[in-house]
Amino acid sequence: MQAHALLHLLQLASPSLPVGAYSYSQGLEAAIEQGHVTNAAQAKDWIAAYALEVVAPFEAALTWRLLQAFACADAEAVSSWNTLFIAARDTAEFRAETIQMGYSLARLLLDLQVVDVDAARILQSLSEIPFPTAYACAAISLQVPPAQALLGSLYAWAENQVLVCVKSVPLGQVAGQRLLLALGPVLEQAAQLAQQLDDASLSNWAPGLSLLSMQHEVQYSRLYRS
Repeated sequence: MQAHALLHLLQLASPSLPVGAYSYSQGLEAAIEQGHVTNAAQAKDWIAAYALEVVAPFEAALTWRLLQAFACADAEAVSSWNTLFIAARDTAEFRAETIQMGYSLARLLLDLQVVDVDAARILQSLSEIPFPTAYACAAISLQVPPAQALLGSLYAWAENQVLVCVKSVPLGQVAGQRLLLALGPVLEQAAQLAQQLDDASLSNWAPGLSLLSMQHEVQYSRLYRS
């Protein structure tokens, strides 16, 4: 991996990327509120299961396909996977989260003028841009290899989940870093799974998570928007 590509990947995966990821917990706050996650061991189990059973077989798998589509400047494939991902957001909060983050990243890319003409045309042809689409466009435009880009997206997701646990369980900073280290093999496994699945095997079936997300919409006290 070239040094410039690594630096670009670090920028894309950074929590300082101004897309608002820090304001979302993706259902984790509701799980903490209801007592499903109360310590570091439960936090690890929750994030690992989420990564392998929900993120890898759908969001990560679609991100992988979007990376390939942008690499080939295949507007039809981008539009198809983009539409599928939006349609699969089964709660108002999950849908609002990905559209807001995708819009923010797409605007950032255009403002920074790092997107080539073909990629910019594809982005601008989409009526709504979820985060995986904008991320895939960013990674390919910045010449980050797809496999590393996928792993970077998984790490950024996991880091945000860990930060939610550090703030809300709460866990200490050392416990949070220990948790990130322990999740390394899980993220590698999730990346491999996302690349190996065929189209017919894609699934984000997680009714318990969907219920938590809907319950979070009416939760009395909330730090996060999802």
